Amino acid sequence: MRPLIALTGVPIVAGGVLGWTQPSVASTSAYIEALQRAGADPVVVPPVPLDEAEAGERLGRFDGLLLVGGGDVDPVLYGQEQHPETGHVNAIRDGFEIPLVRAAIDRGVPTLCICRGIQVLNVALGGTLHQHISNREDLVAHRNTDGTDGVLHEVRLAPGSRAMKAMGDVERVQTFSHHHQALDKLGTGLVPVGWAEDDLLEAVELDEGWVLGLQWHAEATAASDPTQQAVFDALTREAADS
Repeated sequence: MRPLIALTGVPIVAGGVLGWTQPSVASTSAYIEALQRAGADPVVVPPVPLDEAEAGERLGRFDGLLLVGGGDVDPVLYGQEQHPETGHVNAIRDGFEIPLVRAAIDRGVPTLCICRGIQVLNVALGGTLHQHISNREDLVAHRNTDGTDGVLHEVRLAPGSRAMKAMGDVERVQTFSHHHQALDKLGTGLVPVGWAEDDLLEAVELDEGWVLGLQWHAEATAASDPTQQAVFDALTREAADS
C-alpha cells in the first residue's frame, strides 16, 4: 500500500481565495505532487490547537509527516520580543505544528520539515531563530526583497549525513530559497548538516530517527530537479518502512 503522509494545512483567511467568503485550509500543489510522484498518498490536515496526547492520536493513522512553509513562528515561543519584520504569525498553526512534530519524534514517525517547517522543528526542541536576515551584507540573498518568488543558491551538505543520502549522495545542491528568518541556537538533538555559501545553516537532522529539516523550498523545483525530488522519495521510503 502507498504510505499515508500527513501534510500540514495552511489556514487561509476569509476572502483569501477568490470567491471564497469563508476561511479555508490549503496546501500548494507542489508539495502534493512531489509526494504523489514519490508514491505516497498525501492528506492535508487542518490546523487545530492540540496537546501532545492529541497530536499523537492524530499521527496514529499516518506513516509520515511533512511540515510545510508559511508565516513566522511566534517569537514568544522561543523567548524573544517580536521584530518589526516578523509577520503572519498564527497562534492556531503554532499550537498545531509544534505538538505535532514533537509527537512525531516521540513516535518515530519519519518527518520532513521545509522552510517554516525547519523553524517549527527547531523551536519545538528548544531552539531559537534569527528573526530577520534580509539585507544583511554578510549574507547572500535568501529571498527577493520585494516579496516575490525565491532565489537560487547553492547548499553544501555534510558527507555521510541523512540529508546527503536523501538527496542522492550529492555534496552540493542548487536550492530555491524564500525566507527572511533562519535558525540560531539549535534545539536539543538537532545536528547541522547543510550550509549556504555564506555559511548560514540550511539543513538539520535529528541525531536519532529519520527527521530532516530544510530551510529551502525543495518542492518548488522537485518536478524538474531529481535531487530535490529525491528528498520526497526518501521520506516516502522511510514512511513505507515505518
